Formats: sequence, structure tokens, C-alpha cells
Amino acid sequence: MSKEGSIDTAGMNFLESVPRKMVVVYLPLIVFLIVLLFPFYWMAITAVKPDAELLSRDGNPFWVIAPTLDHFHKLLFETSYPQWLWNTLMVSVVSTFFSLAASVFAAYSIERLRFKGSKHVGLSIFLAYLVPPSILFIPLANVVFNLGLFDTRWALILTYPTFLIPFCTWLLMGYFRSIPAELEECALIDGASRWQILVKIVLPLAVPGLISAGIFAFTLSWNEFIYALTFISSSEIKTLPVGVVTELVQGDVYQWGPLMAGALLGSLPVAFIYSFFVEYYVSGMTGSVKE
Repeated sequence: MSKEGSIDTAGMNFLESVPRKMVVVYLPLIVFLIVLLFPFYWMAITAVKPDAELLSRDGNPFWVIAPTLDHFHKLLFETSYPQWLWNTLMVSVVSTFFSLAASVFAAYSIERLRFKGSKHVGLSIFLAYLVPPSILFIPLANVVFNLGLFDTRWALILTYPTFLIPFCTWLLMGYFRSIPAELEECALIDGASRWQILVKIVLPLAVPGLISAGIFAFTLSWNEFIYALTFISSSEIKTLPVGVVTELVQGDVYQWGPLMAGALLGSLPVAFIYSFFVEYYVSGMTGSVKE
């Protein structure tokens, strides 16, 4: 047996021992799960703890003795949380739809039409994503105010694509690049137009990439804070991240029960989407970077 073969055999047999498998595989996974899931566990137990337990120094801080739903009741019926949730959902869905539509056209034209300077355009679009929102929100605030969109949902719907389109375009460029160009050439020979090729051939094959870009855009829109804090001032138009922080914190008094309940409920839609589309998300991300 060659030296390389013996090394491969030794590597394959390394994890057959139960103690080695525990140390190399299961122990790191357990530590990773604890670190990853502990914030959600802490949110959950804080959301159902009564105020007496939250403020008490006695007892186990990692457990609930007398769970209650008073914090959820206060959040849902005594605050504008349902309206914040609706605002966030509407802004995220509309801005994601606009961003995906623009990104599909931009990525397809850059990758397939190959006009002069297309590579530089693609690189510049991705570099635009690297510009932090903390720099852009000041000039964008001036634009939003001059257009008369301040303190409206359209202020967020029209500004979110400024950071959604660059990354979605870059991701879809990589995925379109992985689709064989021969399919489009055959369609062109048969008399199909570019629009028909895009709608009937490219987009059906690029569904994992579209889902991946859509999940990314929706997640960013759902969790965005700086623009929502700057462009919105009315309580009934605020989005979830801003409303929970600004309305449930009164001076130096933090209402930890409703705060954690709001954070927990606000994280469920994103977790729900990831749990159902994680395979498409991984496939789309892999197809976009394998080139």
C-alpha cells in the first residue's frame, strides 16, 4: 500500500473510536449549540418571568418558577407592537421585491450581454455594498426630506434597496455564471428573445439563487435600524427594531419582560423562513461563489 493510501486509511479510521468522536465532533458541536441558542433561551425565560422574579436577587436566574404571559399581553394589547410588526413586514416584502427585480436585470445584463466595461460595472456594484450605512444615512436623509417622504414608509422602501441591490446583484451574477451559456445559445438559434430566455430558461434554473438573495434581502430589511431610526419619527409608522427599543425604554427604565417578548416574537419570522428554505439558501450561496 502506498504512503498516501495508508494516510487516507488512518484518517478514515481516526473517528471510529468513541472517545475521539466525542472530543473531535460532539463536544465542539455541543459548545457551538450552547453559545448559539443561549441568547434565545434567555429571551424566552425573561419573556415569561414575572416582574417579581426579574427584580429579585434570590432564586435561579436561568429558570422560571412561576411563568406568566403578562409581558406578551402588555406588548400586544398595550403598545403599538402589532402595527410595528405590520410596518416591518410590508417594508421588508416590498423592498425585497424591488431589489430582487432590479438585481435580476442587472446581474443578467452584466453576465450575459457582456457590454463594454461590464466587469468594471459588476465590481463597482459590489464595492457599493461595502459602503457602511452609517455614512450614507446623512445624505440620504437630505434626499428623503427634499422629496417629501420623511416619516413615511416609502422613505424606507426606497432607501433599503441602496444596500440590498449591490449584494443581491453580486450573488445572482455568480449564480447566472454557473448556468451553461449553451442553453441560451440554443434558444437564440430557435428564435427566442432575450426576455423569453430570461423568463423561461434562466429564472427557473436560478430559483435557489433567487431564494438565497431574497432571504438575505428580507433579513437585512427586517433587522435594519439606522435608516428606520433616522427617517421615521411617528410611533405608528416605526418598524419593529426601532419601536421596541425606543418605545419600551423610558429614560433609564428598561421593561425587560416586554423587551424580550418583542425581541423573541420579532425573531420568529426570520427563523421560520430559514428553517424552510435553508437548503435553497445554501445551494444559492454555493452556486454564487464556486466560480
